[in-house]
Amino acid sequence: MPKLGGRRLLLVSTNYAPEQAGIGPYATQIAEHWAACGGHEVHVLTGLPHYPAWRTDPAYRGVWRTEEQRAGVTVHRRRHTVPPRQTAVRRALYEASILAHGLVAPPRMGRPDAVVAQLPSLAGGVIGARIARRYGVPYLPVVQDLMGAAAAQSGIRGGDRAAAAAGAVEAYVLRRATLVGVIHETFEGKVEAMGVPRNRIRLVPNWSHVARPSRDRAGMRARLGWDDGRTVVLHSGNMGLKQGLDVLVETARQAADVHIVLMGDGNQRAQLRSLGAGLSNLTFLPPADEAEFPDVLAAADVLAVTQRASVLDMSVPSKLTSYFAAGRPVVASVAERGGTAAEVRRSEAGVLVPPENPTALLAAVRQLAEDPDAADALGSCGPAYVDSHLSRAAGLARITGLLDEALGSRVVPPKGART
Repeated sequence: MPKLGGRRLLLVSTNYAPEQAGIGPYATQIAEHWAACGGHEVHVLTGLPHYPAWRTDPAYRGVWRTEEQRAGVTVHRRRHTVPPRQTAVRRALYEASILAHGLVAPPRMGRPDAVVAQLPSLAGGVIGARIARRYGVPYLPVVQDLMGAAAAQSGIRGGDRAAAAAGAVEAYVLRRATLVGVIHETFEGKVEAMGVPRNRIRLVPNWSHVARPSRDRAGMRARLGWDDGRTVVLHSGNMGLKQGLDVLVETARQAADVHIVLMGDGNQRAQLRSLGAGLSNLTFLPPADEAEFPDVLAAADVLAVTQRASVLDMSVPSKLTSYFAAGRPVVASVAERGGTAAEVRRSEAGVLVPPENPTALLAAVRQLAEDPDAADALGSCGPAYVDSHLSRAAGLARITGLLDEALGSRVVPPKGART
């Protein structure tokens, strides 16, 4: 099987640097790795930075199309709508605007040797499939999440109809793939149910994309104002409907001795602030910059990941891999059978509690606060798990191996798979 070398590669990902949350960091590290390690010509077709705030980055306001160089990668950006609030219609318009602009103005580049696309972007999946079909080259979607399942569980108006439409597009995109990468084994059955043979599905787990903490923890706590003796519970990342962060607001309401910190942005931030108005032990912080982010995580006593009770999420949120690297215990208020719960159990770096149950969450936090040795022991499992399963080198090697296999194999899409 020939190895990857001197190729021209196209990565389609709606999210990319300078975005620091969600799938953007993974897309960025993949593209930069390919550009730096082998002399490949790497192009990325992406949108304007907007996540997790769901506001276009001020530096890109008024921009329609742009081409820029970042760390040896040619980045082609295309304008799209950015809905400040999520409804089925607004999400559909968001995807439609990405699709239309991407098809009308594809990246100006020579014939790629392969096209990789990151899902859950439906538009990115379709664009990637069409470009690959046009040139007759391997097409490799990597499933970070499935929009159909997310829409069905979102609770937004029109979610059921959106789920059916999204599921149909996902099946269309995935059946046209040379190989399909999935970030967690919980996706394998769902992808197979969409008509993708199991022998075309490859497991390519995400990795911990942040550095290890490096600053004095006590000093960082003092700087953040967390040195008053209260137990600090930190949630970092997107503040959306799916996260169900009102459980943390209610936890703050029940326990004045616990300091809840919500760090990040998202379309539910204003609603959460309103819900928690008057709570002195509830703090909202903007996203930390890349250099300080690991140290802010490590300064907390407990790191929280939450989801609504109706969400059975197959994906593993990027925050979880960052939490593991920080070396603090995780409390996961999530469904027992989802991807997040599976990773917490596998890592042995945290505890699980029922979703949307502030009483259970508070009990777990207090138990950890009362037994700091046990908390430290849980926390220490996180970095060990990163070293053994979630290292950046291993993750990038798996993605590159997927590409090598597609380029060196005779795997082709099933008959009748037209784009």
